[in-house]
Amino acid sequence: MTRLSQLDADAAPELAARITRERGGKLLSLYRVLLHSPKVAEAWLQFFTVIRQQCDLSARHREAAILQVAVLNRARYEFEQHIPFALAAGLTESMIQAIRNGTDDAGFTDTDRAVLAYTRAMTRDVQVPDDVFEAVKRHFPDAQMVELTATIGGYNLVSRFLEAMAIHEEK
Repeated sequence: MTRLSQLDADAAPELAARITRERGGKLLSLYRVLLHSPKVAEAWLQFFTVIRQQCDLSARHREAAILQVAVLNRARYEFEQHIPFALAAGLTESMIQAIRNGTDDAGFTDTDRAVLAYTRAMTRDVQVPDDVFEAVKRHFPDAQMVELTATIGGYNLVSRFLEAMAIHEEK
């Protein structure tokens, strides 16, 4: 049970319609809680639309980072919501299970392993050691480093919001 009620679309009809349109035809539990503050919901939608749909960072690396964040923050709902996106982006079931289990021995590329290590450092320690940064930087131009870093930071926000509000399933 979420800690705040999950509002229906009539709480902010135009915004709810945009959210539904941009998020695959459903007003997810996360957004039903965010609608308590339409301004926050609007900014959230805009930021995560850019992260998920308008960046040059590959979907594979974005989704690997999101799954890693979810595991580290014990955000089961976030992890489960992103499995279909991860599969569509080319991660295999064994890779997804490896991320869930905290290993990186399931056929990951050097780039994948660097992304996962960077995600672990950002999420666990906040300060990223130079060697971890340099290892991931070898694989991405500056713009994609910004996108990857924003993705990891953003999805830390998502998992922490979900867990604080006890959003663990769809209504």
